Amino acid sequence: MSGADPVTDYAAHDSADSPRRLLIVLPSWVGDAVMATPTLRILRERLPGAFIGALARPGVDEVLAGTDFFDEIHVAPRSGMMGVKLAAARVRTRRYDTALLLTNSFSSALVARMAWIRRRVGYERDARTVLLSKKLRPPIRRDTPPYSRSSTNPRDWAPIPACEYYLRLARLLLDDPSITPGPLELVTTPEEEAAANAILSRAGLDGDTPDAVILNPGGNNPAKRWPAARFAEIGARLIDRAGVNILVSGAPAELELTQEITRLICDRVRRDGARAAALPELGLSLGALKSITRRCRLMLTNDTGPRHIAAAFEVPVVTLFGPTDHRWTTIPFEHEAIILADPRLPEEEVANDHPERCAIDNITVERVWDDVGRMMGVE
Repeated sequence: MSGADPVTDYAAHDSADSPRRLLIVLPSWVGDAVMATPTLRILRERLPGAFIGALARPGVDEVLAGTDFFDEIHVAPRSGMMGVKLAAARVRTRRYDTALLLTNSFSSALVARMAWIRRRVGYERDARTVLLSKKLRPPIRRDTPPYSRSSTNPRDWAPIPACEYYLRLARLLLDDPSITPGPLELVTTPEEEAAANAILSRAGLDGDTPDAVILNPGGNNPAKRWPAARFAEIGARLIDRAGVNILVSGAPAELELTQEITRLICDRVRRDGARAAALPELGLSLGALKSITRRCRLMLTNDTGPRHIAAAFEVPVVTLFGPTDHRWTTIPFEHEAIILADPRLPEEEVANDHPERCAIDNITVERVWDDVGRMMGVE
């Protein structure tokens, strides 16, 4: 938190039209929130005297805990019409003059309107144009190379990396088209570090140097999940050939999946000493996941939120993409190997439109091991 007074600090700005009290409505998904951090950093630096608040869904506030982007974070109540009313009432008392909507939903624009926020900046999506005072229209495929060369769904939105998507709104708000992004960034809190130490201790590992690779086999869409047995095969090879420990991460609802992979790894391993552990059964939280990920040597993951957490801590990543186009989530991170289900898909086509051709099952163990082994320095 930056320390500006929540009600009375109205520091001078270079422009009379600059926000003095800015509410940023954060993306709903953890990965999207991490991809918004380059934009959040720019806004904090370019509006040093402004009071900046955030409206976040539960979980997103946890992943951004410890950062200095905001003076206050409002955690959104439940969804639905009552959720909109409660969220508006929660932020109204802060008397924001501007809302920057990093979400596309009608409800987020309605919250800003019901909170009496005069300027509301966002994309023209979800029939909310009338609720916006300053707006951008996302490009559609028929107008955007290379997608304009395809006849598939020409009226659909063109894939734009989320980092760039959010940055365009900052350029609009600040009236500066020259703004360029920095890296993804997160920090951990002392409480998160302590929670991670406790989990690693329960796993039988040294908290300071766990010498581990983290596997992330889950995802909000089953079509994005590489088969459990293949994750286990990579985990077993890493133990046998690199001598590392394997940590299998997942949400609470993915406990059985992480336990299955851990069991399969243990059944296949021939080397003594190294360990495999299912993190959800050890009390994993998002905050602890940040700290554990920060200490790992590599992450192997589907296209889901922990991928971005790893990148924010500069942990090398191998990411598997099935029938979701990787160009929606391109990130500014050099130490990532991206493996596509169909690397021969023409560039004008979008993977989301070809679910069979881009099925994640098409990714073989050997293709993944080539990149994992190379990044770990083993054959």
